[in-house]
Amino acid sequence: MIDNSLIIGIDASRNRSGGAIAHIVGIISEGNPLDHGIREVHVWAYKALLDKLPEKPWLVKHNPPALEKSIAHQIWWQFYLLPREAKKIGCSIMFATDASTVCRFHPMVVMSQDMLSYEPNIMKLFGFTKKLFRLLSILLIQNRAFRFANGVIFLTKHAAKIIQQSCGNLKHIAYIPHGIGHDFKNIQKSRKWLNSKLEPIKCIYVSNAAMYKHQWVVVRAIAALRKRGYNINLTLVGGGTGRAQKLLIKQMVASDPQGIFIQQMDFIPQQELPVLLAESDIFLFASSCENLPVTLLEAMAVGLPIACSNRGPMPEVLADGGVYFDPEDNKSIADAVELLIKDDSLREKIAKQAKTLSQQYSWSRCADETWAFIKETHVKYHALK
Repeated sequence: MIDNSLIIGIDASRNRSGGAIAHIVGIISEGNPLDHGIREVHVWAYKALLDKLPEKPWLVKHNPPALEKSIAHQIWWQFYLLPREAKKIGCSIMFATDASTVCRFHPMVVMSQDMLSYEPNIMKLFGFTKKLFRLLSILLIQNRAFRFANGVIFLTKHAAKIIQQSCGNLKHIAYIPHGIGHDFKNIQKSRKWLNSKLEPIKCIYVSNAAMYKHQWVVVRAIAALRKRGYNINLTLVGGGTGRAQKLLIKQMVASDPQGIFIQQMDFIPQQELPVLLAESDIFLFASSCENLPVTLLEAMAVGLPIACSNRGPMPEVLADGGVYFDPEDNKSIADAVELLIKDDSLREKIAKQAKTLSQQYSWSRCADETWAFIKETHVKYHALK
């Protein structure tokens, strides 16, 4: 007989990126597991993440010392100690919010949040480097976790298709995308489209510099548009390091040596992004590898006209709410942006459609579907025993 008062364990120890942090905060803040027969939710995470989680009567926070130490300590804790701690508190099922898990607890639901190890032709961007070997290691760990898990959550159908080509067909899966914060949905776009050539058209691209983000190609495209006679500026938000940042700086110096129309900003707090987006005219997104592009969702929610990469899950997410380009071809990018500049009706139409599409992405929906799938997985597991 299935206990209708479940105890859920959540391993959030690997939630280190912005999207992963937003996910756990979102489902805890706006979800109510009590509606699904769940009595308690125990979250294991590092202190900085636990501090972001609200206090709930059904939520218990755990901060093992190992999660404040090196990655080796974290892996050791996840493999040896987490299953013991979960059994000790009577955990009914474990939810690993990152597929790079070595935890072996049954039953378990695993969530996929990373595509870098899976997307075709992405690995070659990193060359024969430590990053390449790290991605190969992640591929092996995640494939093992997917096959071990009793249920797997994917953010997009694109991710599910590509990943299962590597790990094999999985029997019990769900598609549950992230939500979008209320700050992005509620803000009003502050800039009206300007017909005057005296005022520059403000483009924005929010993402850290990375080889698969192609920021340097975007810079070439903006420079080409200026040569075509358009008064257009570009703001890159998110900073960057390594080879991609070097390529970006080199291209910025070549295209805009006086720093007139290209600006790069470091990472800025999440709460400042809605205003920055609302003060822009066009949103650019030139990534060639994503699981679910959160910054794209946020631009959709604000209601910006969007020129977007035609790779990965982007057409699935943005659908008919944008114009598309090849992210590795600066002419393709320039042509897409020029189309938005020249066609007023198209620009207004896709901005409105993108905002409409964004309404389906809410944290309350994400949380509700997540708790429901976890319980369903628990029921299926015991039914098969």
